[in-house]
Parts: sequence; structure tokens; C-alpha cells
Amino acid sequence: MSFLKRMEGCWLYKEYILAGLVIMMCAAIPAYGQELSKVSREEAVAIATDAYIYGYPLVTMEITRRVMTDVAMARGNYGPGQLAKMRAYPSPSDKEVTAPNADTLYAFAWLDVSREPYVLTLPDAGDRYYLMPMLSGWTDVFQAPGTRTTGTGAQKYAITGPGWNGTLPEGVTHYRSPTGMVWILGRIYCTGTPEDYKAVHAMQNDITLVPLSAYGGTPYTPPAGKVDPAIDAKTPVRVQVNRMDARAYFTLLAALMKDNPPAKEDAPMVGKMAKIGIVPGKGFDAGKLDPAVMKALEGVPEEAQKKIMAGFTHLAAVNGWRYSAKLGVYGTAYLKRALVAAILLGANRPEDAIYPTSQTDKDGKPYNGANNYVMHFDKGQMPPVNAFWSLTMYDGEFFFVPNPLNRYTLSSRNTFTLNPDGSVDLYIQNRSPGKDKEPNWLPAPAGKFILMLRFYWPKQAIIDGSWKPPAVVRGEAR
Repeated sequence: MSFLKRMEGCWLYKEYILAGLVIMMCAAIPAYGQELSKVSREEAVAIATDAYIYGYPLVTMEITRRVMTDVAMARGNYGPGQLAKMRAYPSPSDKEVTAPNADTLYAFAWLDVSREPYVLTLPDAGDRYYLMPMLSGWTDVFQAPGTRTTGTGAQKYAITGPGWNGTLPEGVTHYRSPTGMVWILGRIYCTGTPEDYKAVHAMQNDITLVPLSAYGGTPYTPPAGKVDPAIDAKTPVRVQVNRMDARAYFTLLAALMKDNPPAKEDAPMVGKMAKIGIVPGKGFDAGKLDPAVMKALEGVPEEAQKKIMAGFTHLAAVNGWRYSAKLGVYGTAYLKRALVAAILLGANRPEDAIYPTSQTDKDGKPYNGANNYVMHFDKGQMPPVNAFWSLTMYDGEFFFVPNPLNRYTLSSRNTFTLNPDGSVDLYIQNRSPGKDKEPNWLPAPAGKFILMLRFYWPKQAIIDGSWKPPAVVRGEAR
């Protein structure tokens, strides 16, 4: 009988095996360093570019989390682990999240469920449309309770981390997050009138979010928060992310992957990243790379950002609108996921919302406020949706544009002026098309702008493409 066989069952056996594992791990460290030094400049740049695109959503989520929770506390609202209840539509001065909407009032929270689960309680919503999607650190929507999926009755959910094991209170539905970071990005439909603001505020007040340890006890008082002066709360998140150099970016990415592990289908990418020292949960040690290789990586962020934004042109084009009916859950579509994180962070699943976006008119020319544009809908051909639709105006950076009407959208809640044949023309231009046409006017900036449609709870005709958004054409108001 071998020595190891005889030692089974003895405490010394486990100590012996553990010591052996430690010796093997220590012995592997020099080899790991040698492997890094052998990576060529070209291979390292290619791997780093892919890694940058792969990690862009996670890094963007983290910077967004820092800014939004810090700004919220500065405004006297809510910080980490607390439910922020936005009482009005975002304004042009709000730069935390790109492509905000002016159709719903947000109720959001940033959670760290790697430490403890949270319990979300939703009141009866009556006949009001709402959606409470829950995003992982990688921006995948892992659950989406709301009118379409779970109805409008009162509901309770416990959101736990990927490795959590325990017992939940009776009557609470378990939602397991694949990552420690969770962003609840709730949207409650609101017409924007003072009366409807008041009604939505009442619903927001009845939504509660508490740690599991505080559930069912005395009323929960969130811990006091404070503004962190080290956080830049003024510079848009995308600008902050894009300014990070390769060393800072990959260091943050590696650290974030400890509590926000890659999905199992990401194994090939994780293996590639390890070749340049990017390992989940471990520090990125640029010193192990050849100095010439590290020098080459300095250009990766800029080139990767170009690839991300160029991904917009890879989306299907319909009458000048580009969009995908496969957002919210991305699998290994890393470029698409990064693009959405850059211009539409927090996108929903297609069954809940589809976002056609247009940067050029019917003739392929970029939009400019020096010109007038018209979007024509034939009679009976307005967007087919179960909830609502809207057309939103953004500047070239996907933020709202100040205008005399404080109008950022035209939507299904507007009463439009009809043409004699029952069709509808929407006027997209910098100057008023005339008082009689102003109900159909979406004010544009003087220069570059971008248009985005939102179809919430779209009908099958939108999802399968049998209904297509009409082109935007250059022309005078008629």
C-alpha cells in the first residue's frame, strides 16, 4: 500500500496535499511571468483590444455606480443600496447616463449582493405600466418583473448573489444575480402632467428596498452616506471611462471580476486575457510585460473605442434607422454589448423595449439643425405597441438638448395635428414650423443631433420587422 493511501483519513494527509498544492502554485509563478514576457507586441495589442471591448460594460457600470450614488447623496436623495426615486424627467443638465428618456420616472438602486441579499417590495400598480429590470455587472438583464412579465399586483423579490445559500421568508420570490453588482433600473410610465406626477410619486413611495437582515423587522433606516470628493460627478461617465489609460482600465477590470465573475461562455476570452496578465480578481501587473509591449498597449483604449462606436454601423439598417431586436441579453456578442453600454446603458430585453436609432436622413446625410426634416406616418401606421412609443432628440453625445418648449420627445401621449388624409407629419427642426404645427414639432439643436425611437412592450409586428419605422427626410414643413 502506498504512503498516500495509508495516510487517507489522517489529518496529516490533508496537510500533506495542501502543502503540495502550495508548492506547485509557487513553482508556477515564475512560469506565469515567463509566459507573459513571451507575448509578442502584436499579439498583446490584439488581446488587449478584445479585452477592452469585453470589459467595457463592466467598467462603465462601475463608474456609473460611483457617480450616480455619489451625486444622489449630494442631492439629498439616496446612496448605495438605497432606492432612488426620480420625481421628474431627466433634464439636459443630467449627464450620468447616456440616452435618458422623458417617458417614465425612474426608480433605481445600486446593490452589492455579494455581501447580503436585498428584498424589493412592489405595490399594486393598478392599470399603470411599469418595468423593474435588474441588470448584472455585465449589463445583462437577468430578471425583469413588471406589467408584461409578472403583472401589476403586489410582489416581493429577494435578490441574491451568485454564491448565496440560505432561507428566504415566505412569500418572497428568489432572483439570483450572476454578479455581485446589481442595478435595478425601474421605469414607471408617466404622462408628465402635475396630476400624473403626483400619482406616480405615490406609487414610488410604496416601493421599498431593504437588506434581507432588515426585512420584516422595525422600519429600516439606511446608513448615512456622504459625498466622496474623489469622485468626478460632473464629467459624463463615458468621458471618464474613455480617458482611462490602459494600465488603469485593466487594473480596474481585473479587480471588478472578483465579485462579478465572467460567464462560463466567456472562458475562451478569460484564457486570452490571462496571457497579458488580466486575471479575474487579481491585480493587473503591467511590470510582468515586456516594456515595449506595455508601451504598445497605450494606444489600445483609443483604438478599441473606435471599434466600439463603429459597431453602430454593423446593426441592421431599416429606412435610416439602426437597431437590434437582441439587446438586454448578449451572450458572447461583446462588441454589441460594449456599444450599448456606451450609448444606451441599461437597455431592456427586446420583448420590453426596442430602440431604433438614427444619425442620418433618408439620403444617408448626418442630421444637422441647419436643415428641416419630416417623419411621415401614413394613416393607421403609428408604431404598434402595447405600452407606449416615443421619438427622442439627443445632441451628438446622446444627451437632451435645451429648447424653448422644454420638449425632448414626441410620443403616443401627444395629440398631433393630422393631415387631411389622416396621416401624421412630425417636424424635426431647430426653428418652429409655425404655431399650427407646433404640436408635431420636435425641437433640434443648431448643429449635429441624433434621433432615437422607443417602443415599449412592442407588438410582434415590430419584433419580427413586418412594421418598419418610416425614414426621416429633409424638407420644409408643409
